[in-house]
Amino acid sequence: MNIPNQITVSRIIMIPIFVVFMLVDFGWGDVTFLGATIPVGHLLGAIIFILAAVTDFIDGYYARKHNLVTNMGKFLDPLADKLLVSAALIILVELGFAPAWIVILIISREFAVTGLRLILADEGEVVAAKQLGKIKMWTQIVAVSALLLHNVFFEMFSIPFASIMLYVSLFFTIWSGWDYFYANRRILLDSK
Repeated sequence: MNIPNQITVSRIIMIPIFVVFMLVDFGWGDVTFLGATIPVGHLLGAIIFILAAVTDFIDGYYARKHNLVTNMGKFLDPLADKLLVSAALIILVELGFAPAWIVILIISREFAVTGLRLILADEGEVVAAKQLGKIKMWTQIVAVSALLLHNVFFEMFSIPFASIMLYVSLFFTIWSGWDYFYANRRILLDSK
């Protein structure tokens, strides 16, 4: 297990820790800064989420730079991303910060694209992530982070930045999913 894969595994390990901080009321009180009041547990959970999201960039960069790309990494990295974002989105619905219909659409797209990737792999094709997919991922990270941080920085100006970013991420999620299926439609149409 090389260093990039260890970083990816650490991201997976951070997910249950993030979930506990977000959902368990430890009674640590609230902090107020830059217009937002955030329970301390949510602040710690948001920091863990952001650190985990940053490791996605670090492991990929390190693996490419040092030629350490492995099949295990190709499997674990997107899995870790999907687990992290899905867990966060489900928590946001639980906390009442995100509409369930948006979360259902985002998670459904992830399942659909994963299914298509499996079909492509069975056909011997590996499709690298496109720029649109990377934009989708980062808009999701920004939206989720802003929601987890209770719209900090923007709350004092009454700008619903976190909600706006959630809709932006939904747009890129649908667009990148459509693009992925359209680009690979022949696999589905030619299947027997």
